[in-house]
Amino acid sequence: MIRRSRALATAALATALLVAAGCSDDSGSDAGADTGSSGTPDKITYVTAFGAAGRDAFAWVAKEKGYFKEANLEVDIQLGKATGENIKTLKAGAADFVNLDMMGGFITEGKLETAPEMKTILAVHQQTLVSIISLEGYNVTGPKDLEGKTIAAATASVNQLLFPAYAKLAGIDEKKVTWKDAQPTQLAGLLAQHQVDALSTFLIGKTGIENAAGGKKAVVLPYGNYLTDLYGNGIFTSNETAKNKPELVKRFRDAMLKALQYTLDNPDEAAQILKTAQPAANVAAAKGEIVSMTPYTKPTSGAPLGSIDTQRAARAIALLESLNLIKAGVKPEDLVATDLIVKA
Repeated sequence: MIRRSRALATAALATALLVAAGCSDDSGSDAGADTGSSGTPDKITYVTAFGAAGRDAFAWVAKEKGYFKEANLEVDIQLGKATGENIKTLKAGAADFVNLDMMGGFITEGKLETAPEMKTILAVHQQTLVSIISLEGYNVTGPKDLEGKTIAAATASVNQLLFPAYAKLAGIDEKKVTWKDAQPTQLAGLLAQHQVDALSTFLIGKTGIENAAGGKKAVVLPYGNYLTDLYGNGIFTSNETAKNKPELVKRFRDAMLKALQYTLDNPDEAAQILKTAQPAANVAAAKGEIVSMTPYTKPTSGAPLGSIDTQRAARAIALLESLNLIKAGVKPEDLVATDLIVKA
């Protein structure tokens, strides 16, 4: 997938490099390799979390603002299909980096009998955004009200994967909840028409859901009220890429973080950039998602944007293990590229 090319050095440059190497204490022949500072850009494929929503606008911002070009990357941005499908795409070698719910990735990889095959390199959201969303008048005002109700969610989504954990901690008898599988694009309509009582989706979709319901106010029950150590979306790459192309991973990571910060600071412009790249996108809805997700991107204690706290990741893994969502013995370094992340 990743096609590297090497610029031909002139004789003078080769001589200069040899002299510099002779004066250096670094005896590794690959020192400085894969920096992307010159030569033909590395071509890579990135898959968004889902479609061309506001939460994913920063990828197109990175392209429009030249952040990928500065990192000597040529990035093909493809539209994602949520956690399960994005994982399949990465493992099939059809993408180099994918955006997906970190806990969904942890659950999927953490229950494998074999070793995990991918790792996260940055956290887009510092808290899980997974929530239950209903509408005023639907008799859902708290978690216990979900008993006897029908909830729609994307098929095999992280929303359903995490619900047993949420239900247990929120005091819900999950056997009394009926699930309806649906395509993500159908969810808002199903709720607006009261074909279901609630949705399990990301809380940043609140504005779009209210618009679809003709302005009726949404009732939001965040999973994060009970599952406090869980991260939201993050970007993953394969173990092979993390191991063999660490400098490329860092270049991509830093370009995306720069774009994420710009997007959070300039939601109107970011939403318009998304619209220009993806004409079907709704500018108002995209801006609403960006504004809604902004508080959830900020790490605690002044840690850098995108950082991952390995101790917190360990607590999240322990919680998932205690709820039998992953096997015993999984460690943060199995799922987090600890040598490539921005440290909290």
